[in-house]
Amino acid sequence: MENSDRNVVFVPGLLCDERLFEAQRAALEEEGFRTSVADVSQDATVEGMARRLLAEAPERFSLVGLSMGGYVALAAVREAPERIERLALLDTSARPDTEEQKESRRELVEAAKSGEFLKVAEGMPEKLLHESRLVDGELVEKVVRMGLDTGPEVFEQQEEAVMARPDSRPDLPNVPCPTLVLCGREDALTPPEVHEELAESIPDASLRVVERCGHLSSLERPEEVSAALRELLGR
Repeated sequence: MENSDRNVVFVPGLLCDERLFEAQRAALEEEGFRTSVADVSQDATVEGMARRLLAEAPERFSLVGLSMGGYVALAAVREAPERIERLALLDTSARPDTEEQKESRRELVEAAKSGEFLKVAEGMPEKLLHESRLVDGELVEKVVRMGLDTGPEVFEQQEEAVMARPDSRPDLPNVPCPTLVLCGREDALTPPEVHEELAESIPDASLRVVERCGHLSSLERPEEVSAALRELLGR
């Protein structure tokens, strides 16, 4: 019979794919975990993404979401809390977008629609990565390539989903499982205080802040994120 506590589903962020979690999947699979990556490229709402994830996931599993993936993970917990054994929320937020954030997203979507998607994708590393990592050509290329491979149509759909997401803060006290909340110290999009709010509101949560790290912690500090996940999954 399948040991359910060895199943781990990863949920990528906007303009990201399975490459976001390569290091963590390799580290966990070495220890006998079975990992998979949710498809967030086909649905126009975070609830739709969560339902697709739940339809394709094992009956019981642990869930790891980064950024938009965290919004999807929280939606999955709302939908089927009994199926999720452990939860990791990386560089994400329970808050809805402010009007200012929505306006920034709309501007990027308009740029992509008017033929400037390459410029949008090439601008992502500077928004997402710690400044010290911008000299890492391989890392910068991976971030840009994930965006380009995702493409402008999926980007627009994902941005619409993110803008329409609900306020998840009222649901946090109902999260029933052990939870890791982790972010980069210099995450400009979802800063540490947003994660403190998550960790304080979820009953069985621990907070980890990774130094010299921006928004894409799994790529920027892969060993530290893998170690934190191993700790969570070993509980």
